[in-house]
Amino acid sequence: MTYQTKMVVPEQTDPMVPRLFRVCEVKPELSDTFTLALEPLDGAPTSFLPGQINMLYAFGVGEIPISISSNTDDPGVLHHTIRAVGKVSAALVAMQPGDLVGVRGPFGAPWPVAEAHGHDILIIGGGVGLAPLRPAINQIVADRHRFGNVVLLYGARTPEDILFSDELRELRGHFDLSVRVTVDRATSKWRGRVGVVTQLIKGGGFDRHQAIAFVCGPEVMMRYAVQMLREQGISYDRIYVSMERNMKCAVGLCGHCQFGSKFVCRDGPVFRFDRIQDIFAVREI
Repeated sequence: MTYQTKMVVPEQTDPMVPRLFRVCEVKPELSDTFTLALEPLDGAPTSFLPGQINMLYAFGVGEIPISISSNTDDPGVLHHTIRAVGKVSAALVAMQPGDLVGVRGPFGAPWPVAEAHGHDILIIGGGVGLAPLRPAINQIVADRHRFGNVVLLYGARTPEDILFSDELRELRGHFDLSVRVTVDRATSKWRGRVGVVTQLIKGGGFDRHQAIAFVCGPEVMMRYAVQMLREQGISYDRIYVSMERNMKCAVGLCGHCQFGSKFVCRDGPVFRFDRIQDIFAVREI
């Protein structure tokens, strides 16, 4: 296979200097997860590829990497879906419309959506891992005629933890998409599937000889997803995973996000699995 991803270098002169954006909306998604809508102060359009990351800077607090979760065809506003799990993320989701955020990026290798034209697409997301997949999903739906079968599998811990539930419901209404949602633990009102998302892979709906898989979620979920995909006949060179790590510089200088011989910010966050399979299962790399 010849599918490749490559880093796209930001257009700004100095990638270490943040660009100022204004918060125009803070939308609650889950109890601890929010989507920030950001518009550039300079009014210049923004561009990115599905799967790329921005470094978001909360002034006086710090900076963290967050995947872009907006549509690639909307150059005026950036959306970042953030789970509040630390100082910086908590500061970001506590912002109000009109507050300023520093943005560096976009950085990193994207999902190979264009290279996958003509193939079946299998998208597997777990928890907030659906957010980095969202731009790819939207682009695939917009260009639906360019792909074969499209299967979206998503898993959450409970029904209350399902991210973008309205969008998933809308996608399930498309006759030319297969969307399956499951939860690890059901509540009394849940009438859907129960179980881990990796079990949904057995449901098929794709040609194992030419399907391409995009996988994003907790590392343990991705590990089992890759194993299940291989058992279903999808080779490692047609499986892509997103390995978001805690970046510091985002340009491969500090070494904070080193992943074996690679750097997540420079060589990822999207990796073709055959290129990282030897180190993927090694803990604490």
